[in-house]
Amino acid sequence: MSLYASLFSGVSGLGAYSSALGMISDNIANLNTVGYKETRASFSTLVTESRSSTSYSPGGVQALPQNLISRQGLLQSSTSATDLSIDGAGFFVVATRGEDVNANSEISFTRAGSFNPDSDGFLKNTAGLYLLGVPLVAGVVKPESPELNDLQPINVSDLTSTAEASTNVTVRANLQSSQALNAAIGTYDPTVKATSMAGYAEDVANGVAVPSGIKPDFQTNIEVYDAQGGVHTVTLGALRSADNVWQVEIYVDPPSDIVPTVGTTGQIASGQVTFNGDGTLNTAPPGTTAALLAAVNVPWSGGADAGSLTFDLGTNGLSDGLTQFAGESTIISSSADGATFGNVIGVNIDKDGIVSALFSNGLAKNVYQLPISTFQNPDGLTRRQGNSYTVSDQSGSSILKYAGIGGAGFVAPQTLEASTVDLAGEFTNLITIQRAFSASTKIITTADEMLTELNNIKR
Repeated sequence: MSLYASLFSGVSGLGAYSSALGMISDNIANLNTVGYKETRASFSTLVTESRSSTSYSPGGVQALPQNLISRQGLLQSSTSATDLSIDGAGFFVVATRGEDVNANSEISFTRAGSFNPDSDGFLKNTAGLYLLGVPLVAGVVKPESPELNDLQPINVSDLTSTAEASTNVTVRANLQSSQALNAAIGTYDPTVKATSMAGYAEDVANGVAVPSGIKPDFQTNIEVYDAQGGVHTVTLGALRSADNVWQVEIYVDPPSDIVPTVGTTGQIASGQVTFNGDGTLNTAPPGTTAALLAAVNVPWSGGADAGSLTFDLGTNGLSDGLTQFAGESTIISSSADGATFGNVIGVNIDKDGIVSALFSNGLAKNVYQLPISTFQNPDGLTRRQGNSYTVSDQSGSSILKYAGIGGAGFVAPQTLEASTVDLAGEFTNLITIQRAFSASTKIITTADEMLTELNNIKR
């Protein structure tokens, strides 16, 4: 009988609108949940088939949850270096435990990027999910697509200290063109301690009253670093030997900082530097000695690996390095790369998802790269506790990519993705759902009254 069908139709309305109320309640409750995606109630008819054209059998309604997971939330600025969001498509890959990923690991995906180090140094979000990344060997970014078994939980506390050896030295200085020729230039020989600038520097360092060797017309000291972070002083000495020609020696002070070699103690390179008539550097053959411009091997003592230093003395025909003008000989600037020993003081994450360790010596070392997981149908993912998702039949399989490649979004560091809930829209939906629920109760009460009248016929 249609009266009973109408009664059950009203009951289905109560159930459907109660379910819709639950979705709206969850949306409102998660208004400030980072990365939360709104769930919308989609209503569908329940039809009882009737082959009769003269009668109708009501079925009712059901509420189906429509997950809007692919919808982008507003990115809001944050002050934490480990707060992350994704600008575009994709999800962070996370695990329930901070350990190596294996067959027993529970892998899920999230856009809730409020990560902070736990007591062991693993990056974990507020839901207790650990961020996974691809470890980088020697700081080199892997060009190929990542695989799930490549991933490891990111730990920022087990990053070791580091130092970096100097490899490049830049010198800008002016050598006075009117400098008188040194009286000892006739006996100058860089391979003999007693007639070299390096020999003079060694005797001065040792406190010899009457130092041997030849005092440089100009010299400058530059600090460099070995592979263990040790600091050493390299001196560049220059002696005017002819018009537009200067003899140059590069030596370590004190000489004990390098392993003794044949020749002048402490000396690592020697030769001549020539200038053009306009005071600019002349590096064209047979001008400046090639050995002064090539990489110089430095056998550091004390157990550090041998270093290789390349001295940038300037460009041929330009005044961007060594020059020879009438002004006094003076150093303009000098610099060397490399750094001393330093400890980890923080981490940095860029838009490509590269996690870098920051050290107190100013160095930054790439240690991980974050993969971005994409899906054919992200709205079909299965919701999990902690604002995360897992793969379902409707979502398709996870495809791991690096940020900005193959449709994956970029990582937005120091930002958090806001909830996609529109509070005004949810309150409006509350009103319509409440009215629809009340109307469904009227169906039940009306059907009940009609059934009562039907029962009264027998009286």
